[in-house]
Amino acid sequence: NSPFFDLALQAAAAWAGQQHFPPAALYMVATPIGNLADISLRALHTLALVDCIACEDTRHTGQLLHAFGLHKPLLAAHEHNEQEAASAIIAKLQAGQRVAYVSDAGTPGVSDPGNVLAARVQAAGMRVLPIPGASSVTALLSAAGALHMRSWSFIGFLSPKATERAAQVQALAGRAEALVLLEAPHRIAALLKDLAALGDRPLTLGRELTKQFEEIATLPCDQAADWLAAKKERSQGEFALLLHPTPVAEDGQAAEGLRVLRLLLAELPTKTAVKLAADITGAPRNALYDLALALKKAES
Repeated sequence: NSPFFDLALQAAAAWAGQQHFPPAALYMVATPIGNLADISLRALHTLALVDCIACEDTRHTGQLLHAFGLHKPLLAAHEHNEQEAASAIIAKLQAGQRVAYVSDAGTPGVSDPGNVLAARVQAAGMRVLPIPGASSVTALLSAAGALHMRSWSFIGFLSPKATERAAQVQALAGRAEALVLLEAPHRIAALLKDLAALGDRPLTLGRELTKQFEEIATLPCDQAADWLAAKKERSQGEFALLLHPTPVAEDGQAAEGLRVLRLLLAELPTKTAVKLAADITGAPRNALYDLALALKKAES
């Protein structure tokens, strides 16, 4: 091991070791999403302390442990065997062992296995303790600069089937809050093609977050496919995406825009009412137009 990693483990023990780590507990440990330096001292101490580590992929986790000079028994617990693995893990907990669970990257249970395991352990009357850390979701939210963001929803991966995915995107268009999506490199082009239907709604793309070739770009949805195609290597990375909130549902200006729009629609054609409402209040014209259509549909 390098002296750096020895010092890191010593620091982890010195700082995190002051906390109580009860036996017969499952520790949900967040691991780096690309950059090994993002491992937390408490995660290191937990992985060094537990009796066994359950993981999504034993090979991947074995490499992570090797990087920090750790050696622990590994137990595979992935989406295809999570129920069976949970039974084996519960038996270890009932014997008084500490067990950690890690996914391949990031926080377990967030578009990764772990939820079934946590539920089973809780149902068996034993503790599930979080060891927080890296997450592509919060990393992207912190850097997106999304205006009007008072709330956000995690959507995760959309359907790999084209028809279902297009329908899901259409449904997302009606949601005003910020929305977080994830996508794999081999499907990102298809997703961005579907998201073009959302027009000029801002979209932040986070590619290879925390890694050497990290890219973060904010642009209208209907320009995202061109951004991806501009460089061949862009389609080779994992993506987190943030659909920015629509101002019409998020701030006072938007509320005034809706009020004025309702008044104008009672007297004027839709396009004229939308234009005047946007000019008077400063609310985005596209969002007002979508609202006008929704109001007209509700009245019919």
